[in-house]
Amino acid sequence: MNHNHIASALAGPAPASAPAQPPLWRSFLVFLGPMILANLLQSLSGTLNNVFVGQMLGTQALAAVAGLFPILFFFISLVIGIGAGASVLIGQAWGAREPHKVKAIAGTALTLGLVLGGLVALFGGAFTNALLGALGTPPDVMPVAVGYARVMMLAMPALLVFLLLTQLMRGVGDTVTPLLALGISTAVSCVLTPAFIRGWFGLPQLGVTSAAAAAVASFISALAFLAWYMRYRKHPLALDRELLHAMRIDPRLLKLVVKIGLPTGLQMIVISLAEIALLSMVNGFGSQATAAYGAVNQVVNYVQFPALSIAITASILGAQAIGRGTPERLRAITRTGLKMNLVVTGTLVVLGYLFSRHLIALFITSAPVLELAQVLLHIMLWSSLVFGCASVLSGVMRASGTVLVPTAISIFCIAAIEVPSAWVLSHRLGLNGVWIAYPITFTAMLVLQGLYYQLVWRKKKVVRMV
Repeated sequence: MNHNHIASALAGPAPASAPAQPPLWRSFLVFLGPMILANLLQSLSGTLNNVFVGQMLGTQALAAVAGLFPILFFFISLVIGIGAGASVLIGQAWGAREPHKVKAIAGTALTLGLVLGGLVALFGGAFTNALLGALGTPPDVMPVAVGYARVMMLAMPALLVFLLLTQLMRGVGDTVTPLLALGISTAVSCVLTPAFIRGWFGLPQLGVTSAAAAAVASFISALAFLAWYMRYRKHPLALDRELLHAMRIDPRLLKLVVKIGLPTGLQMIVISLAEIALLSMVNGFGSQATAAYGAVNQVVNYVQFPALSIAITASILGAQAIGRGTPERLRAITRTGLKMNLVVTGTLVVLGYLFSRHLIALFITSAPVLELAQVLLHIMLWSSLVFGCASVLSGVMRASGTVLVPTAISIFCIAAIEVPSAWVLSHRLGLNGVWIAYPITFTAMLVLQGLYYQLVWRKKKVVRMV
């Protein structure tokens, strides 16, 4: 993007009184393109770390890293809920051209994120052994898993603030700046992970902990870049005097953020708890199954992150439309989001099946584990398309502040369908049964979200919240 026009680009779509608006698909692509690239970079950082660990340190080391994934997801869920609520409010305020409200909402959200990050670092770092033990981490990987996990827990304040800030920037229509920051983060991580493993540049050889140490450095580098770049470009969320003054918890805004974000956060926590339960089942099949679980997750992330990006785009564009006083565009935004998901996510699913063996081989060197992971990927990959459609529907409803029922539907499907079906099927079909639970769950989720959207939500009156 030409930096001379960044202010107009961040201003988002034209007001409702403008004579013409760009086609929705174009608005989606302008917003979605950088965000998908950012998510791919974020996935790439984790993927390359796993490739370095798996190829340079072996399958047991990869199992040690993969075993922490549900715990990290649990703690990240705490801030995702805040970001989801705040970004909707910021989107409405930005659509209404009220930058002072944007700063106030961001100040409350960032302050709350800092507090949560500090608590996660304190308790996560102190109880690392207990957390991994509760997961049933295989004994042969426990010693190295503890060192890796403890460093990642202590890095949570930087990681959570970074994730939260990127969510808030999307509320004002900016997906380019997060992309730049993630590019720096990924580059730092990709250089330092193998450097710590091999001891390049005089650095200590840290083994599995190399990936965690590199992650810490990458988060700090990205935050430093954002602090400078956003202030230099006079970004609406730059760390200036006005935002620093707003860095406190405003009870009224906190109530709104919690009202929208808490159900989303609870949903993410339930998802993470379900992943923990599923990982415990997987761990029961041994360290090879755990390594296969990690490899499959890496591949699936490349499909599901773009699907989630489409849902986020629909939610932010919907919030901005509500702020501009044009809620009638919500139906068109929903249709465009669903079509985008079919094209983008569908293409990635097809590519995933065509190149499944090559993708899994990036992480796995053991032939039996590779075969196992490929079978598991084939079982569930297609359901990511279904997951994306359900996410678009719930994202558009969230833009209007309707979160309780869509979230309750998601929680019900995860807690009452996914975990029980995985448990039953794993006892009947073995490890494959755990992965069959994903398509069952996502299909139920889409059906229920679709029914609520069509029969209830579309009949409601949509109004601004800020």
